[in-house]
Amino acid sequence: MFIGHFAAALLAKKAAPSVSLGVLFAAAQWLDLLWPALLLAGVEHAEVTTAPDAPVPLRFTFYPFSHSLLAVLGWVVLAGALAWWWRRSRRVALVVAALVASHWLLDLLVHVPDLPLAFSGGPFFGLGLWHWPLLALGVELGVFLLGVVVYRSVVARHGGGRPWVFAALGVFLVAIQLGNTFGPPPPGIAPVAWSGMATWLLVAWGWWADGGAVRERPTGSDSA
Repeated sequence: MFIGHFAAALLAKKAAPSVSLGVLFAAAQWLDLLWPALLLAGVEHAEVTTAPDAPVPLRFTFYPFSHSLLAVLGWVVLAGALAWWWRRSRRVALVVAALVASHWLLDLLVHVPDLPLAFSGGPFFGLGLWHWPLLALGVELGVFLLGVVVYRSVVARHGGGRPWVFAALGVFLVAIQLGNTFGPPPPGIAPVAWSGMATWLLVAWGWWADGGAVRERPTGSDSA
């Protein structure tokens, strides 16, 4: 799952219009922002595979701190607490926490059973949509298109945003998704980790496309 996580952030803009898209991107992609750092540090492990029965060219062999269900629950609580401390808004805290949780749920849809419950051993989860790559691609692109429509309607209603910057971001995300689906396997796990670290640039791009600063909304519209 790649572009589907960004789609979740775009959809979340409707629930929290005053929160920068960069923050929403960071929440939705938090697990995959953490994962490459842990990979480079040697804490978690993955490998490139060209096995004919592998649905994707990556095998996630050990990533409990970023992608186990128990760890994700901890990240959800932490993200919600930090969002509450930052904005003193129950709605913002819930949206940020839900985005962090959404990453695991969306991964559950596409991954083969490799998402661990805890920090060692099984059970492992995954519904395996990656076995049907065109269907998986269609689902991700469809949800992303819906996210774009929702996001643009929110920005049109509340003001702000940089349309051409956002359009360029959307095209770039689609290009990456198509490359992930139809491109060759990566040359090694280190390039995968470093490209994962570059996701922080997409977070910054989202912040830029959204207008940068958090905009205030009418009283009562974004606080609960």
